Amino acid sequence: MNLTALNKIAVAMVAPGKGILAADESSGTIKKRFDSINVESTADNRRDYREMLFRTEEAMSEHISGVILYDETIRQNAKDGTPLVKLIEAAGSIPGIKVDGGAVDLAGAPGEKITEGLDGLRGRLKEYYDLGARFAKWRAVIDIGRGGDRSMPSYMCLRSNMHALARYAALCQEANIVPIVEPEVLMDGDHDAERCYEVTELTLKLLFEELYFARVALEGTILKPNMIVSGKKCAKQAGVEEVAEKTVRCFRSAVPAAVPGIVFLSGGQSDEDATAHLNAMNAAYADRMPWALSFSYGRALQAAPLKAWSGKPENVAAGQKAFAHRAKMNGLAQLGKWSESLEKAA
Repeated sequence: MNLTALNKIAVAMVAPGKGILAADESSGTIKKRFDSINVESTADNRRDYREMLFRTEEAMSEHISGVILYDETIRQNAKDGTPLVKLIEAAGSIPGIKVDGGAVDLAGAPGEKITEGLDGLRGRLKEYYDLGARFAKWRAVIDIGRGGDRSMPSYMCLRSNMHALARYAALCQEANIVPIVEPEVLMDGDHDAERCYEVTELTLKLLFEELYFARVALEGTILKPNMIVSGKKCAKQAGVEEVAEKTVRCFRSAVPAAVPGIVFLSGGQSDEDATAHLNAMNAAYADRMPWALSFSYGRALQAAPLKAWSGKPENVAAGQKAFAHRAKMNGLAQLGKWSESLEKAA
C-alpha cells in the first residue's frame, strides 16, 4: 500500500468546487432510467449516453473530480474508439469503479439486506487498477423500521454490513485503490430526522470501529453517507437548515478528522434539495469541519441531462447543457456559494 499516493487521490476527489459523478448504475437500474425516456437499454445506447456526459468539457474539467463506473462501462470505448476511461482522464477527472455485488436478503433478519461481492475481490481490484480505476465504491443498505418499529435496523445487520465494508476497504488499499465506503441509511420510511440521526450516528461509529480493526488507513479513504433527512413518508419534513445542522453535528460526533473528505449521496432527494442541503452545510459550518464536504450524486446530476437527451443524437447538446448546469450548481454548493436565484437565472 502506498498511502502517500492514496491520500493524494483522496484529496483530489474532494478538491474545492468539485465532486463525483456516480455513473455506476447496474444494467437493471439504467434500464429503468432508459424506460422512463422510452429508450432501449442496449450496450450502444448506454455507451452513447455516458459518452455524452464524459465529453461535457465544462462540467468534467471544472466541477467533476471523479467518475464511478460500472464493470461494463470501464471496458467500453467511445464511438471513435477512445476508451471511456481515457475521456475521463483527459478531462482531468479520476476514473473509479463500483465493485460490490449488490444487496441481498440477510439471513435471519427479515426485511434487511447484506451486500455481497467479497469473493474474488482481490483479483478484480487488480484488473480494475490495470484498466485505469484509482478509487472504488461499495454500498451498504440500512433500512429504518416503519411505524415506530425500533428493531430495524438490527445490530446484526449493522455489524455485518460494516464488517464487509471494512474488508472491502482493506483489499482496496492493498491494491492501491482508494475505497469509498458507502453506508446508506435509506430515506424510504416514515421516520423523522431525529431517528435518522440516531441510526446514522450508530452506523458510522460501528463503521469506523470496523475500519480500525481492519487496519484501514483513513487518510486514504473517502466516506459516502446519507444526509440526516426525514423519511419520505414522514408527515414533518426537516427544513434545509435543520438538515444541515443535524448532519454536521452527527458527523462531527462520528467521523474522525483523518478522513480527507465526505461525499454525500443524494438518496432520493430532488435535484435542488440535494444541492441546497450541501450548500447550507458548507455556507454555515465550513470553519467547524475537519474534512471537505462534497457530493457523489447519480440521479441528482443525471436526471435533467437524461431527460434532455432522450436518446436522440440531435439532443446531445441539450443533454450536455443540462449536465453542465447541475454540475456547476453542485460545485458552487461545495463552496457554499449556491443560491436559488442562480437556479432561476439559469
